[in-house]
Amino acid sequence: MKKWTGISEMMRNITLLGQLGISLVAPLLLCLALCWWLYAHVGLGGWVYIPGFFFGLGGSGMSAYKVFMTVTGRQEKKEEKAKISFNSHH
Repeated sequence: MKKWTGISEMMRNITLLGQLGISLVAPLLLCLALCWWLYAHVGLGGWVYIPGFFFGLGGSGMSAYKVFMTVTGRQEKKEEKAKISFNSHH
């Protein structure tokens, strides 16, 4: 049964890694897409890409922080549960 636990843990880590990648790329791409639309349709200059890039990086940073907090919170709960389980057996 330990074998399946290891596989499920590995799949969970791969899923979290994929989620982190999407969380980092999506805000930046959305902001740059909005900048492109403003440049092409509204007629703003190319300077609009500079603040759009930094806003996208800010969104990526916040997304990464939220994923990090979720992972660390999950790890803390797991450690606390193991500690409680260990204390109840001894």
